[in-house]
Amino acid sequence: MKQEEYTERAVLAGVEVMGDGKEGDLDRSMEELGNLAKACFIEPVAVVTQRMESVHKGLYMGKGKVQELKDVAERLDADLILFDNSLTPSQLRNLQEELGKPVMDRTTLILDIFDSRARTREAKLQVETARLQYLLPRLVGMHEALTRQGGTSGSMSSRGAGEKKLELDRRKIEHRLTELKKELEQVAGERRVQRKRRQESGIPMVALVGYTNAGKSTIMNRMVEAYVKDEEKKVLEKDMLFATLDTSVRRINTGNNRDFLLSDTVGFIHKLPHDLVKAFRSTLEEACRADLLLQVVDCSDPFYQEQMKTTAQTLTELGAGDIPMLTVYNKADLGGDIPDYPKRIGDRLYICAKQEASLLMLTEAVLEKVYSDFEMCRFLIPYDKGNIVSYLRENTQLLSQDYREEGTELVVKCHRADKNKFSEYVYGKRAVK
Repeated sequence: MKQEEYTERAVLAGVEVMGDGKEGDLDRSMEELGNLAKACFIEPVAVVTQRMESVHKGLYMGKGKVQELKDVAERLDADLILFDNSLTPSQLRNLQEELGKPVMDRTTLILDIFDSRARTREAKLQVETARLQYLLPRLVGMHEALTRQGGTSGSMSSRGAGEKKLELDRRKIEHRLTELKKELEQVAGERRVQRKRRQESGIPMVALVGYTNAGKSTIMNRMVEAYVKDEEKKVLEKDMLFATLDTSVRRINTGNNRDFLLSDTVGFIHKLPHDLVKAFRSTLEEACRADLLLQVVDCSDPFYQEQMKTTAQTLTELGAGDIPMLTVYNKADLGGDIPDYPKRIGDRLYICAKQEASLLMLTEAVLEKVYSDFEMCRFLIPYDKGNIVSYLRENTQLLSQDYREEGTELVVKCHRADKNKFSEYVYGKRAVK
């Protein structure tokens, strides 16, 4: 990102709690916070960290470290302070008083990024829901300049202007959340109908999952270029965290009735806000309903193993932890301890998504997995059952066709369900070996 694109300057602040089993995690987390800031057009100008036994209940960091943070921010003329964790309402209020500058935590930053990236109605509703759920418990202290108590009687007349404003804001948010819940239920219903139609089609579902900016959209677009050949079917592809939020589903036609549906889901990230996971659950269900997951990993990232743990944890939370998976180590061309590519070792693939040979290897691996329960069968269909011949031509992999005196002989690779459906026409009453 060019420097002139930045709109604000920020000092990054973080705390590592000693003895919590996550020592060494702070540096990676702060680097990621810097990338999140850039994705929100904020320029990181300094990093201030502290390792302590436990976070300060009132200020998150120690008082001396807060003063150091204030001095650094003033010296570098920073516009705001970004903290690498969710702050409590009291911590947020106290830090802003001590620092004299706007304070934003990691969750608010991610919510801002999601808000700016949302394009579809569903994504916008999901982001607004997560934002309001996060804001609701943080209303306290937002109206400190107003009085808290009054002297008259009555249910609300005895409250000061600040207390009245707080109650009104809370009611507005709760009312809006109720409206959003209804709208999201309607959208989720529409998505369930679409998903049911896709499942009824019998076409295997494959979902791209993984850490944000690992290359999922790149793989989707290369598949579209190779097998769909429709530029309008491409998704946004950009070297930026959370470049795309909306789940896109494309039918990949590899020929000979070996199609599969490929979905590109929202990326995961370390410390992904729980409210966002809940809000995007209906979207992420595309992964839960898939026949195969492609976990895309940026193997050039020095922290890719930790990113894989985050992905595994998120998939488990979604109930998708037991779905068959291929692990796709992408960006092998950018270095790292990766063997020559493209290469496949079991269910691990080492590729460069922009390379044709890598794409072909990935496609074959996907087809091998999603069509593993297909059997080679020989059918002998009477000539008066032309509708069955048409069905098999359209829904199976046709290997050969011959015309005999008794009817049309078809040798196909078909799903077990189709074999059972037309079992009376299986030639010799057994599948071809």
